[in-house]
Amino acid sequence: MKVLQADPNPNEPQPSKDKAELRNYTEGKLLDRVYNTYLQMHTHQTVDFVRRKSAEYGGCSLRRMSAMQALQLLDQLVDESDPDVDFPNSLHAYQTAEGIRRAHPDKDWFQLVGLLHDLGKVLVLFGEPQWAVVGDTFPVGCKVQKSVVFHDSTFHDNPDTRDPRYNTECGMYQPHCGLENVLMSWGHDEYMYRVMKFNNFALPKEAFYMIRFHSFYPWHAHGDYKHLCNEEDLRMLPWVKELNKFDLYTKQEELPDMKELQGYYQALIDKYCPGELCW
Repeated sequence: MKVLQADPNPNEPQPSKDKAELRNYTEGKLLDRVYNTYLQMHTHQTVDFVRRKSAEYGGCSLRRMSAMQALQLLDQLVDESDPDVDFPNSLHAYQTAEGIRRAHPDKDWFQLVGLLHDLGKVLVLFGEPQWAVVGDTFPVGCKVQKSVVFHDSTFHDNPDTRDPRYNTECGMYQPHCGLENVLMSWGHDEYMYRVMKFNNFALPKEAFYMIRFHSFYPWHAHGDYKHLCNEEDLRMLPWVKELNKFDLYTKQEELPDMKELQGYYQALIDKYCPGELCW
């Protein structure tokens, strides 16, 4: 699949406020909620924790439901790590998908990625705390980089930061080992990637990759952790950045009519990931 071109596009997402005001982690009415979520995440997300959660959920044996049913569960979820929105995640899913649909009308699979990208957050409705599901991801098992949100004030009680196996630049990894060989902090990205693989979604490789790493902001937005990346990661990076534009810049106060849009996206689900899925 060819690399996306950066030609100007009149259908590019236009944020409802200045881009510099988005992902503001220094002030705002939601800051206390956001900080406390990251404090818990950065205290408890360790190599051992990630391995336990990977084993617990990797078999996708929790329940069976369709992709649309999972999306409707997100009507009940407001992401406590997000400083920009305070409405249910299902609305954000449609906002992202519709933004991609306007800019990429010929890529229905990419539109579906926009709809599905946060579906792994159903883990919260299954009983997981938000700090183990939402927010930016980061590699465990190596030194925390400076672009990780609140890196200087939230890791003091994380035991891995004092473990010589895990607190060096590469930690337990080899240089340029590839992100597929890196343990990321556990959350909705990795869980949804596992669900897609287990259920054999008929989507291109780029779709799996975008969903698996779309919350890895320290890498795709700030350029950190490149010492762990291989050539395949660099090839995929433009796709992750393309999804991120719509993930971030379609967050609007004007909310989509989900009932009106449901038929279109149900058809895409029927095409690429039909029926009852294992979660």
